[in-house]
Amino acid sequence: MTARCFSALVASVVLISCPAHAQGLLGAATQAKDLTFPTVPSTASVDGSRMTLLKPAGSGPFPAIVLHHQCAGLRTKGGPNRSMSAWAETAVRQRFVVLLVDSLGPRDVDLVCLEAKKGVNFPRGVRDAMQAADHLRTLSFVDKRRIAHVGFSWGAMVALLGSNRDWRSALPGSEGFTAAVAVYPGCFTIKPKSGTPYEIVQNRIDRPVLVLMGDKDTETPPDECVPKLQAAKDSGAPVEWYVFRNATHCWDCEQLNGFSKRDFRGTKVVYRFDSSVTQETSRRIFEFLERTWTTEKRK
Repeated sequence: MTARCFSALVASVVLISCPAHAQGLLGAATQAKDLTFPTVPSTASVDGSRMTLLKPAGSGPFPAIVLHHQCAGLRTKGGPNRSMSAWAETAVRQRFVVLLVDSLGPRDVDLVCLEAKKGVNFPRGVRDAMQAADHLRTLSFVDKRRIAHVGFSWGAMVALLGSNRDWRSALPGSEGFTAAVAVYPGCFTIKPKSGTPYEIVQNRIDRPVLVLMGDKDTETPPDECVPKLQAAKDSGAPVEWYVFRNATHCWDCEQLNGFSKRDFRGTKVVYRFDSSVTQETSRRIFEFLERTWTTEKRK
């Protein structure tokens, strides 16, 4: 083992310069079958329970978003994931094409909040997102230069990992995204049952990323994220973040208002829906994407 690889293992950080780890990521990402994405935009109302392609009226080309769900997926015990359907509808009103991805349902997985199941893990989620971006680039009504990944909780962690050039190198064959937004992500050290531990936030992020968090979030606390985001920014990563006051985890989940549980660490978690924070989240997401793509266009 090279000294560089040894250092990566000690630090529990992904360095794709270690070939065995790159192979391990690709192996983990291919344990579950690839998704089949819709090719025809839906004309029905969005119920948030299945993978859906949506577009604004007109021929485009439009900017596009791959929308990635929380750890319970799109078909929850409480019914369709209405927060994801609301975000899809919001994005279409903003004149975006939306591909609402379902990493769980097609693989008969109920949730991945406590552990990976049936091959649905973070590497598989990243590969799902990148393949979804590739699919969008085949559609005539999509602007191939303006495709963003917007993820929530589990999907937010996937978005952060997919913005890392080392992960894209380990999962070849995709151009990925030109921008990403991570909404209430966890910034944990992930310790898979086999393979090298890795961080969700890494210094090798090279695509513009906006991270949105809530200061009352006890499930994915921002104080675990901000120091790592600052370290990444200090290393040159194009990351920015904002912490909403009095916002809990899943502040956009109206159907889960008042929901409580014990998370994987045994911490009591309570969700509180906040319409004003949700509206501010929307404003920040679309302003960030417009600003990012305008800046890139000028280069």
